[in-house]
Amino acid sequence: MTSDPMALPSDPTTNGPPPSTSPDASPDASSKRPALRTWDVDDLPALDFDPLMTELLHDEPIARISLPFAADHEAWLVTRYEDVRAVTSDPRFSRTALLDRAVTGMTGHRVASKAALNYADPPYHTQLRKAVTKAFTGQSTKRLRPLAQATCDRLLDAMEAAGRPADLMTRLHGPLPLSVVCDLLGVPEEDRAELASWPDLILSSGPGPESSEAAKAHIHRYITDLLEQRRAEPADDLGGVLAESLAEGRIDGDEAVSLAMAILISGTHAVRNNSANMVYLLLTRPDLADRLRAEPGLLPRAVDELLRWIPHRNGVGLPRIALEDVEIGGVTIRAGEAVYASYLAANRDPAVYTDPHTVDFDRADIAHMAFGHGPHHCMGAMLTRMESEVMLSTLLTRYPELRLAGRPEDVPFQSKGLIRGPKELYVTW
Repeated sequence: MTSDPMALPSDPTTNGPPPSTSPDASPDASSKRPALRTWDVDDLPALDFDPLMTELLHDEPIARISLPFAADHEAWLVTRYEDVRAVTSDPRFSRTALLDRAVTGMTGHRVASKAALNYADPPYHTQLRKAVTKAFTGQSTKRLRPLAQATCDRLLDAMEAAGRPADLMTRLHGPLPLSVVCDLLGVPEEDRAELASWPDLILSSGPGPESSEAAKAHIHRYITDLLEQRRAEPADDLGGVLAESLAEGRIDGDEAVSLAMAILISGTHAVRNNSANMVYLLLTRPDLADRLRAEPGLLPRAVDELLRWIPHRNGVGLPRIALEDVEIGGVTIRAGEAVYASYLAANRDPAVYTDPHTVDFDRADIAHMAFGHGPHHCMGAMLTRMESEVMLSTLLTRYPELRLAGRPEDVPFQSKGLIRGPKELYVTW
């Protein structure tokens, strides 16, 4: 549930016609444009920050890039905090215009449905968000917190019973976010195991479009059945909220299913990996863990700093299309050109954060962009923070001697995933 509104960290389709405006339409304009950079977005070790991001922030904050898919096309990439805020809040940059367009991207398939929030612009985007906003209030998060805590305690009881060492990915970081989002959505206990593996297949550039499409079809069928059940038997959960919006004609069936899928997929996959990244960092930086044990009241601020610092994804998410010529940071982006905005890079901008590559729990309260910015800011931000706080506080309190079961450099991280995180995280205590 990071970097875009409860949205899938997806990438544009590589099908469709090329942009109508060539980036190098005139020799004069071309001569003023930066050289094209080929960005392969290779897997990086553990939580290493992408060196290209650091380089661009320092030397070329508005760059031209080509990504692994549709590499014959190109896009702009903005990395500075100020420029990222400008692009992501300016209505002249459109997500809807991505539909049926060829844009260089991270994957060769469209992760999200065309009916999803990902591809919506206001006012339609606002309409879709209103259909689910009631499920993401502070009151809703307050209702779900004791359920999350009970699930966390139960999972750790089972982990202890199974003995040491234990894989936290299997024992905690996987099942807890799935349980929370299922509690939110209204998925019964007996169906949850069936849903567990599908988000990973969808949010990976490795298995390929066939596996992703098959997983999406499974989830689509399941959500359709769930909403039909909620229409017949209303309930006080997100499924009930969506069924109500559907019955009142505020959204249609495809939109309701798309919203539920986005929440289910992002809420399980993203939170699982990012919470595990936090624990990995604390276990490799015992000074940080010791401070949180000594000052438990610091935890909410620490979670926000970890959200800012952790490079939670590979590359970038969805771009936007300029609807007209727009000047950003002294560079003119022409109508029809694609623009990526890197929230990760913005969170490391030295013009905004002192010593941005340092984890500092005393950092001043500067709004980070781990949950995006503008209309596409993540609706699940409060829920994500709550889950992270529950997991971290419980682990730190319950296990004073919690540590990795091996060397930090031997912890395997996922390969070719759109969201970064440990594949396994074996610990002892």
